[in-house]
Amino acid sequence: MTNADMRSVVDGRVLLPGDDGFERASKAWNLSVDQPVAAVVEARDAGDVAAVVRYAGKAGLSVSAQPSGHGASGDTEGVILLRTGRLGGVEVRPEERLARAGAGVRWGEVLTAAGKHGLTGLAGSSPVVSVTGYTLGGGLSWFSRKHGFAADSVRAFDVIGADGEPARVSADSDPDLFWALRGGGGDFAVVTAIEFELHPAPALYGGRILWPGHRSHEVFEAFRELTAEAPDELTLWFNRVRFPQAPPMVALDLAFLGTEDEGRALLGRLGRIDEVIADKRGTVAVADLGDITADPTDPAPGRSRAELLTGLDDAAAVTLLDSPIEPLAAVQIRHLGGALARRRPGAGPSGPLAEPYLLYLFGIAPTSDLVAAVGAKQGWYAGELDVSGRKPYTLLAPGERAADAFTEEAAGRLRQIKRARDPHNVLRANFPVLA
Repeated sequence: MTNADMRSVVDGRVLLPGDDGFERASKAWNLSVDQPVAAVVEARDAGDVAAVVRYAGKAGLSVSAQPSGHGASGDTEGVILLRTGRLGGVEVRPEERLARAGAGVRWGEVLTAAGKHGLTGLAGSSPVVSVTGYTLGGGLSWFSRKHGFAADSVRAFDVIGADGEPARVSADSDPDLFWALRGGGGDFAVVTAIEFELHPAPALYGGRILWPGHRSHEVFEAFRELTAEAPDELTLWFNRVRFPQAPPMVALDLAFLGTEDEGRALLGRLGRIDEVIADKRGTVAVADLGDITADPTDPAPGRSRAELLTGLDDAAAVTLLDSPIEPLAAVQIRHLGGALARRRPGAGPSGPLAEPYLLYLFGIAPTSDLVAAVGAKQGWYAGELDVSGRKPYTLLAPGERAADAFTEEAAGRLRQIKRARDPHNVLRANFPVLA
C-alpha cells in the first residue's frame, strides 16, 4: 500500500511530495516551522477523516490533524497531514446557550453567530484560530477569569477514533476520553465537530491604550494595582512592544464583560498616565472581539515562548522594564486567576492554574540567525523571572513537550489513555503525550 492509494479511499484532495500545491498545503501557520510530512489530505467530510485514519492504521503510518496549522510543532516526519479546514458549519441554539461547530470553523465565525443573541464563546485574541484546535489545548480566553478554560465549556465531541470508527464523546458516554480531550491535545481521537456552552455577553467593553515606551513603569504599576483587585469579568494584558520602524511603546489590552460606564469606572486609574498615543477603548461587539489586539490574520514566521509566573514583585519589574526588548517584538503579561485558579482538579488535564500571571514572548524570526537571537532573549527572560515550570498546552512552542503542561499525575493518566485508545500510535498531536 502506497500513499498514492489514498486517492482511492477519500473524496477530498490528496497531495504528495512533488505535486503542485503540496508545499503550500503542508505549511504550518508559523512559517518558521518546517513540516516534513509524507502527504497532505484535505478532508471533505467526516467520512474522509475516517477513511484516512483507517488507511494509516493498515499502512503503519501516523495521522496529524490540523485545521489551519496553528500551534504546529514541526514534529511530523513521515506523517500524513490531515487538513480538516473544510469541515465547517456553525449552529447556535440560543435558548440552550449552546453552539456546535465543525472542526474547521474559526472563532470569528462562532462569535459572529453567537453575538447576535448576546452570547459569546470563550475565544482568545485571534478570530482566525480554529475552535477545535484551540479547545483541545485547553484554550485561554479573554473570559477565562470568569468562565475557565474554553475546554471547560465543552459538552460533547464528535470524533473518529484511532480505529477509524465514529463516536460521540461526552462526560456520560466516555468520561476518560472526554477528560483527555478537554485540554490534553489531539492525541486520542480526531475531532470532527464540537458542542460547547455559550456565555452571556449582553455588554462588552474593551480595547487597547498605547503610550510611549518611557511610560512603561507607570503603566506597569497601574497594571499591578488593577489586577490585584480586578473582578473576574475584567482581563488585562500588559505589553511592551516594538513595531517595525517605530519607537518603543507600552500598551494595555483589556476586555470586560460589562458596560462601558462600568469599565471606565474600574479603570479610572489609567486616566492619570499622560502622553496617551491612542485610546481605542469602547463598547465592543462580540463579533469584533479580535479587534482588541488586531492579531495578524495571515501566516508569518515567528518564535514564541510562554511561561507561568508565580508573581510580579519589584525584582520582576526591573527585569521586565529596564532593558530593551529587542530582538523581540513583544513582551506580554496576561492576568490569570479567577475561575482558572478555582478550577476543579478533575475537570481536565490542565487542572487549576495557581499562577496569577502568564508571560508571553514573541519575536519575528524569518531567518535562522533571528530564530536563535529571539530564542536567546526569551531564555534570558525565563531565567530571570520566577516561573513555575509549567506551561499552558495551548501555548506550547516547538522544542517543548506535552509533559511541560501537566502535573506528573495528569501526564501519566494521559499516557495511559493514549496507550489504551491508540496502541499503534496512529494519531499524532502537535505535542504528543508519549514523546
